[in-house]
Amino acid sequence: MSRDRNAAIWFAPDGFDPKKGVNGRRMAGESFIRGFFRHAAVEEFVGLTYGPTDADAFGRLAADCGVTAPVRPVRLDDARAIDPVGTVYFSGPNYAPETWRRELWGATRYSICGITHTISTKAVMEGFWHLRAAPQTEWDAVICTSRAVHSALSVQFDLIDAHLKRRFGGVPPRPQMPVLPLGIDCDDFAPDPAAGAALRARLGIAEGDIVATIVARMSPHEKFDPLPVYLALQQAQAGTGQRLHLLLYGNFPDGYSERVFKSAAPKLMPDVGFHHLPHEGAALRRAALSAGQMFLFPIDNLQESFGLAPVEGMAAGLPVVASDWDGIRDTVDEASGFRIPTLGGRAEHTTLYGLRHAGGTDNYVQYLSQNSAMTELSVAGMARAVRALMQNPDLRARMGAAALARARGVFDWSVIIPQMQDLFAELAAIRKAADPARHPPISPHHMPVAPSPMVMFDSFPSGHLAKDSPHRYAPRPVTAGLAEVWALRDYAKTGREFEPLALVERVLVAVAEAAGGATAAEVAAGLQIPVTRVERCLLWLLKYDFIG
Repeated sequence: MSRDRNAAIWFAPDGFDPKKGVNGRRMAGESFIRGFFRHAAVEEFVGLTYGPTDADAFGRLAADCGVTAPVRPVRLDDARAIDPVGTVYFSGPNYAPETWRRELWGATRYSICGITHTISTKAVMEGFWHLRAAPQTEWDAVICTSRAVHSALSVQFDLIDAHLKRRFGGVPPRPQMPVLPLGIDCDDFAPDPAAGAALRARLGIAEGDIVATIVARMSPHEKFDPLPVYLALQQAQAGTGQRLHLLLYGNFPDGYSERVFKSAAPKLMPDVGFHHLPHEGAALRRAALSAGQMFLFPIDNLQESFGLAPVEGMAAGLPVVASDWDGIRDTVDEASGFRIPTLGGRAEHTTLYGLRHAGGTDNYVQYLSQNSAMTELSVAGMARAVRALMQNPDLRARMGAAALARARGVFDWSVIIPQMQDLFAELAAIRKAADPARHPPISPHHMPVAPSPMVMFDSFPSGHLAKDSPHRYAPRPVTAGLAEVWALRDYAKTGREFEPLALVERVLVAVAEAAGGATAAEVAAGLQIPVTRVERCLLWLLKYDFIG
């Protein structure tokens, strides 16, 4: 196994645990890391974390996935210690801060590989600007999860680079931008006919009725507008002599969303059955998929960039009726379902929305809603596709089988993880061909985006504690004890202390016990700790008049 095909996983539970709030990013993150643990052929699994708490979570997740290879945690403070692993995998596209962290050891020390999820937020779009201005290199990568994402990101990079060239006369090299889809563990979505039948009975759906299932976060702003879907389903059922049901599986993010979805259904599709199930876990989601004869994914929203849910529906053996939109073009082919035409406005129709969002006048929901309002999903086209699947069981079976085969052959993690490992090896080859002398480390005191506070703010104090100062510190009479003053100040409230209380106490004792006082160097030698740590304690003791 080549070490160049491995990557240290930048791990913070927030990006990998849907229990912290169900959204596409966390669901995809959890699915990826479980897929990586199960299918990556590596000598060890390396977790790059902020500290022991996250490192323990990484280890527990590995154990839960049956990992038997060594699991090694590395602190972000010393990211170079991932060696001999040569790539850091970052579970998002905006890793500019990590390129600055790498500068401490030189840009050729390792590669960084991010991946796109939603790319329409102000934070992400500004993050791409920061990435292009940061010390990112051609041996880094941003995985684009679809051709549509690659196209959108290329447009923004072109705009950024044109500005950089006008302003500074040149542009930095771009990261690699491979197109690799998100994946799933197809076995997690294998149909369960018994669970599906039980759910249909619970919902009062007759055996011969047709169920169209949607699995998504039920937001008309951030996912899809349900009203055109209702119109299409009413048209699809009309005159067929069949009973159609819409089964929505997922949570409403707020009362407004719930009102829109639920109040419009009886008015716009009075003859179609309507059912909603909130997300309760994998078993109920699997039952919702197993209860259906088709999967709908009617996206009309910039928030969506890939569409993992249709792949899950395909893995359940369902034909898909989805928007011809963004990454869905890469997931649903003509054998596995229908893509319904969409129509959007031109640049001049939407420029104002972008400017208001960027300038802070409009929030993200307003930005998405205005763009969605001018995106047409063909109602007639969806109605025709749903009707065709309703009336033709052979078509449903043929498309469902093709969908299942495509999910397993293209989107299962067992297929995608080796492709990602190929990418890691490609990045390593580019990095190893670079000249380290052209990418030297920089001083941690002089990081351009985060210089040492007392480098940037050098002019603020009257003076600075002199290095190797001969000053002999001696104790002064005190009004309150050290521990009492420490408690009054309550540093624990911030979750950070400049040094532990125990060390400050040891420094004070060392000063008090020294006849004629002690220098910082003498205290450091006696306690056998770095002089800079002693000096931090001495500054605090001076601040509260414990020493002079």
